[in-house]
Amino acid sequence: MRRNRTLPFVLTAISLTAGFAYAQTQQPEVPAADVIKKSIKAVGYPIGGGATKVVFVGTSIAPQAQGEAKVEAKKGPTSIEVKLSGMPQPTSIGTEFLTYVLWAITPDGRTNNMGEVLVDKTGEGKLNASTQLQTFAMIITAEPYYAVRLPSEEVVLENDTKKNTKGKIYPDNDYQLMVRGQYAKLGNPLALTPNLKTTPLEVYEARNAVDIARSQKADAYAPEVFGKAVSSLQMLENQVSGKAEKKQIITTARQTIQFAEDSRALSAQRQDAERIQKERDAAAASAATKAKAEADAAAQAEAKRQGELTAAKEAQMKAESEAAAAKSQAEQAALQAKEQAARDEAARAQAATLALRAQLLQQLNDVLQTTDTPRGLVVNMADVLFETGKYALSQDAKLKLAKLSGIIQAHPGLNLGIEGHTDTTGTPEFNQKLSQQRADTVREFLIAQGLGADSITAIGMGQDNPVADNSSAAGRQKNRRVEIIVSGQIIGQKIGK
Repeated sequence: MRRNRTLPFVLTAISLTAGFAYAQTQQPEVPAADVIKKSIKAVGYPIGGGATKVVFVGTSIAPQAQGEAKVEAKKGPTSIEVKLSGMPQPTSIGTEFLTYVLWAITPDGRTNNMGEVLVDKTGEGKLNASTQLQTFAMIITAEPYYAVRLPSEEVVLENDTKKNTKGKIYPDNDYQLMVRGQYAKLGNPLALTPNLKTTPLEVYEARNAVDIARSQKADAYAPEVFGKAVSSLQMLENQVSGKAEKKQIITTARQTIQFAEDSRALSAQRQDAERIQKERDAAAASAATKAKAEADAAAQAEAKRQGELTAAKEAQMKAESEAAAAKSQAEQAALQAKEQAARDEAARAQAATLALRAQLLQQLNDVLQTTDTPRGLVVNMADVLFETGKYALSQDAKLKLAKLSGIIQAHPGLNLGIEGHTDTTGTPEFNQKLSQQRADTVREFLIAQGLGADSITAIGMGQDNPVADNSSAAGRQKNRRVEIIVSGQIIGQKIGK
């Protein structure tokens, strides 16, 4: 991406190029605790319909800010021309913020970095960009540097339509924002005031990016990448102090920013993986402890039963030796005692099975909503654990399934039947395929967690088994689900054909 900065905060028009290709093709995985969700209005711009305009409305962060965007969808890329006014300087929002970024948001919630928007001292800014998207919403956020992968929660402007805006309006589109803490600098009590007369803005962004990566423990969790960022920053500082050419300084600064952002994102991913593993190990240990306690109790009960049977047999033999004339009666009594013992044994076995079933139901309910049904224990994974129309597991889904696998491993002999279900949105063929993909994804993840492949089946049920009315959004959400049927002899249930 070409950038032109010849004066402090000079107004610059920026075109979207390969520099942000990664942002438009990959949506980074972020721990659920580090993101918040918002909704925004999107527009489906008609191809060949000519240019149209939408407005930008300031949020509570900058109510005086405003702007408009001229959008034209063509057979090739869609062009976007943005003009802003009344913008505060980014550092007034927080010392960690140095610039603004324009984002395009798809209807399924993917956020695409469209480029950096610079504002001059009067609060005006421009940006020319292009995208392969046709239907999208737009926001502008304050960021610590331009190469961020998810927008921060500091949304300054949101798009809105005008009376004459051409295109189809989609009023509610959910998307994710990075919580401010992920980009917050630590140990920075002084306000950062960039002096662009002597130092390019990229230098400040590079320093910011490395500080932020360090605050997110990239030095510990992603040292191989963070080390490159630190070395690159040292090279940059040497170039600045040595008054190297501006082009060389900017190139090194951009390299430093990319290394730092990559290390921050990798650190967050590895920390989340570590947290999931700890949760899984804790769930498995807890389930194993409970299972051992129940096994000990069962062994004690069996020993007591054996003692009772021995006493009954001795009493029977004594009765036979003392009263030969009453042999027939004693034999009848022994037969009755044996039958009663068998009934008692069956009752105890059934009670143990029911107790284990109830305990397993409680353990599974602590992880996901679980119902006891004639088919077995049905664990319900709602559609919120998948992205809309996708079958990749969210981080929250992985955490819950990791806990579930630990519980199942503590009870050998259980079988899992995984069923994928959809609502009626889309064609039956698409829904059948999506439901099978979601069921297969859950099965593959559970196998990767150590469960036996021969004890898990997966089937896509498509849209044919709704549990609610598909005419409402709430009903469709209930119908988009994956159900895990837990069964086996040890809880008194097999999966029926």
